[in-house]
Amino acid sequence: MRGRHGRDRGDPEHWHHHERGEGHRGRHGGPGGGRHRMFEGGELRLVLLHLINAEPRHGYDLIRAIEGLSRGVYAPSPGVIYPTLTLLKDMELVGEPDTTDTQRKLFAITEQGKALLAENAKVVEGLLRRLAEAGELRERTDAAPVRRAMQNLKSVLFDTLSPGVDKKVVLDVAALIDEAAQKIERLRS
Repeated sequence: MRGRHGRDRGDPEHWHHHERGEGHRGRHGGPGGGRHRMFEGGELRLVLLHLINAEPRHGYDLIRAIEGLSRGVYAPSPGVIYPTLTLLKDMELVGEPDTTDTQRKLFAITEQGKALLAENAKVVEGLLRRLAEAGELRERTDAAPVRRAMQNLKSVLFDTLSPGVDKKVVLDVAALIDEAAQKIERLRS
């Protein structure tokens, strides 16, 4: 299946492309700051059914389980999980087992849910592989030293460019940053 930008959604590079914020505008119109969807349409429902099939779970547990499968790359928001669980319940694919825990709703898979899961076993396998590959890609491309250096630059800029700083200092700092950006860009060639 292809995403909005023509990349194969099963390709982990598709997710890395979005993770870097390339090629699209953010949700609020800014360059690259937007979020993407890890799953289309009913795909999240299948992942949730798969996890609930393993053991009855509550919403927060499902969020953490998906985050674990992707090694922290993707954690669906409660605003996505809970309405999806309500839909699964309305579709009679999950139910709430009798439990003494009144704090959280626990969801268990129904026979109808198991049947749907069995019908879509290959799709679920691909979705789980997508989550795992997104995590593996992030681990291979983790740039912790770059993030540390960026944080260092941010601190130095904050200290150096305090209010009332001379205009020449501002221009010198801008020139240094431009020079560094050009050198970094040449590394890709």
